[in-house]
Amino acid sequence: MSGTTPETTVQTVSAPTIGSGIDYGRFLDCVHCGLCTSACPTYLETGNENDSPRGRIYLMRGVVDGRIGLTPAVRRHLDLCLDCRSCETACPSGVQYGRLIEPFRVDMQKAEQPGWFQRLVLYGLFPFPRRLRFALAPARLMQRLGLDRVAEWVGLPKLLPGPLGRMYRLLPRLGPQRSALPELLPATGERRARVGLFTGCVGDAMFSEANHATARVLQANGCEVVVPRKQGCCGAIHYHSGSDGPAVAMATRNAEAFPDDLDAIIVNVAGCGSMLKDYRHMGEETAGVDQAAVEVLGEFSDRVKDISEFLAELGLRRPTGEVPWRATYHDACHLVHAQGVRQAPRELLEQVPGLELIPLPESDICCGAAGSYNLTEPEMADGLVARKVAHIESTGADVVVTGNAGCSLQLQAALRKRVRPIRVVHPVEVLDLSYRGVAGASPFEG
Repeated sequence: MSGTTPETTVQTVSAPTIGSGIDYGRFLDCVHCGLCTSACPTYLETGNENDSPRGRIYLMRGVVDGRIGLTPAVRRHLDLCLDCRSCETACPSGVQYGRLIEPFRVDMQKAEQPGWFQRLVLYGLFPFPRRLRFALAPARLMQRLGLDRVAEWVGLPKLLPGPLGRMYRLLPRLGPQRSALPELLPATGERRARVGLFTGCVGDAMFSEANHATARVLQANGCEVVVPRKQGCCGAIHYHSGSDGPAVAMATRNAEAFPDDLDAIIVNVAGCGSMLKDYRHMGEETAGVDQAAVEVLGEFSDRVKDISEFLAELGLRRPTGEVPWRATYHDACHLVHAQGVRQAPRELLEQVPGLELIPLPESDICCGAAGSYNLTEPEMADGLVARKVAHIESTGADVVVTGNAGCSLQLQAALRKRVRPIRVVHPVEVLDLSYRGVAGASPFEG
């Protein structure tokens, strides 16, 4: 299955240099049993062995060995990987697929000159929340005045080039712009922990309410919350598109921004959390990063916790407000597979009075968001989200709960097209409603 990708200019690079820095033993860990295939979203869609994890490992190893060239066909199969890492969960041999595909694709991307979309949008806009908020201001105004519906009716979004049209269609309903959180928020009641809050970039610009809800829930659970002003983008956008130098610089900035006396660094976006926890690996896999810098990044990563993971470990102060919703939970790939956090969000949600949590079939199969994948691989992304939406509708739920901004964007855009309204929220927003005692809150309010 093919997709439309942003403009790139391919340069001639000697194939044996691609992936040569990867620990070869990681390729040999794969015994090619095929148990990963039933968990791989792209294989489920195409049925092509080259689009399965073991097939891609064969291809990468063949390139490293010099047995095959990095042809357009080989590159296409590797580009189509979502890097959801569901294969790692399914693998009985403990293959670290992410430690294979990520550095290999970094090398692949270095063989290309970034196109206009990558330079101007992925690198120049998304990692900077202030720029992104400014860029979103016209869309926010259009939504408030109802002009977005007029634009849709006359077909204006179809005139936008490729990925920009996709971006427009993925835009959520943008609420009022919220002010930045204070640098220090006190704990409610007895202080149980002192934590830092990672606010991110795209998530902060489009879903700022989730950050405010996260801070309130942490406070309600006895946490003093530090929100460093000097933090920035996690670096995932750059690293996963081959720009490892700037990604390491962003990681270093974040490691230096958070104080040393924190019990944990809390993140509420699964994709960011996975990247933050992988800073040590990124440092090890990037040329020119010395061991001392790797250790600094690693010490930072060791303190990173997803909000659900942290609250489950801390012990949740039981919320008391009724939230009478029929909800289903979608596992964000980079939470359940990359970070191994599966039960914690469910355990927290089960403590909310009135909330009915309905199991979601194929809950841990990717929805097709995968960072910027839904912008660069629209055909595959659309196929996967259609599969996900069908499962969501089968539950009869009014609300989908998920812990990743990318999943929220992808699911909201797809669910807007359905006849029956279904809202998408973050788990922490449900907890926040209960703590604040918003009795009988409708899922379609706010």
